[in-house]
Amino acid sequence: MSILLENVTKYYERQAVVKDLSLEIESGEFFVLLGASGSGKSTLLRLIAGLIPLDKGRIWLHGRDVTTLPPQQRNTGFVFQNYSLFQHMTVAQNIEFGLDVRRVSRQARRQRVAELLRLIDLEGYEHRMPSQLSGGQQQRVALARALAYQPEVLLLDEPFGALDARIRVQLRQNLRDIQKRLQITTILVTHDQEEAFELADRIGVIDAGELLEVGEPSALYRRPKNRFTATFLGNANLLRGQRNGSKVYLEQPSEEVTLAAPPNTEHLSGQPVDIFSRPEEVEIALSRHELRGQLIGQAIVQEMTFAGPLEKVCVQLQSDRDRNKSSDLIIQVLLSPDEARTLGLARGKQVWVGLKDYHLLHAAV
Repeated sequence: MSILLENVTKYYERQAVVKDLSLEIESGEFFVLLGASGSGKSTLLRLIAGLIPLDKGRIWLHGRDVTTLPPQQRNTGFVFQNYSLFQHMTVAQNIEFGLDVRRVSRQARRQRVAELLRLIDLEGYEHRMPSQLSGGQQQRVALARALAYQPEVLLLDEPFGALDARIRVQLRQNLRDIQKRLQITTILVTHDQEEAFELADRIGVIDAGELLEVGEPSALYRRPKNRFTATFLGNANLLRGQRNGSKVYLEQPSEEVTLAAPPNTEHLSGQPVDIFSRPEEVEIALSRHELRGQLIGQAIVQEMTFAGPLEKVCVQLQSDRDRNKSSDLIIQVLLSPDEARTLGLARGKQVWVGLKDYHLLHAAV
């Protein structure tokens, strides 16, 4: 076990910003802590690094209890969003700063700088000043500086937040390659779901200081355990229903619509549930018999939006009791351009809607 957090709690002005949080992270794992601004994710990272003291709980790094140790004794590397490079130092001086503080010999420092410049693909830049580098290059230097003294744990606080989209994509791949090569245990905090999906071995979803759910990216996206995770990790359709026996009965648009209860949901039997599906798991057809998935009803096309390689379609379900009356339930659907053209979709068109896949959640109170 590389990182172990036990009931970690932090208060600011009597308000808990991290609440009784426990977590285990394996050696060599790339763990992403995902949450909105103010969720407590950056505070947790600083607690692990020792930059701020915790109020309750314990922190273990590679079997050592570091709860009361200062940052320099925890053997962690930290990368900030704003690079935090020393502007009066060259690239080489920035990278070797931590080694110099630790009184590493000049020859060893130069050798380590050369190794890291090759690793971040900035050979020949050692004499440049930070002001002569692009944002992406500065962030790579910040990463090299954090890795210089070979930390056991790498901590990254939204390291790509200040960069444009194209550079972020490139640097994410660079970071993942470096992390795999070094097999260094890494925690990255971000509010960007795409970033989390691309980088993480596992994701932890945090909200209001509480760790809600931990899992592999695909599992959290397709089979979340709570409503917040379902809606935070992408667009989600939620239909209220009741699971009884082997069936799920929809409350809206009609109690007559039933779905087969998914496997491993017996624990929800007899309870109100939210039927969860992603937009790409919804299908549209012009007639009922053309649906391949589970029917949920008829709908009226309300809006169509270009979404790059896909078409985003919003449809409003109709009530079975009155075909001229619509419910207020909007379903989001993602279709390929070919599918949209074949269906001849347009605002106001009536269609049939089905679910190709779905998952059950405890109903929100």
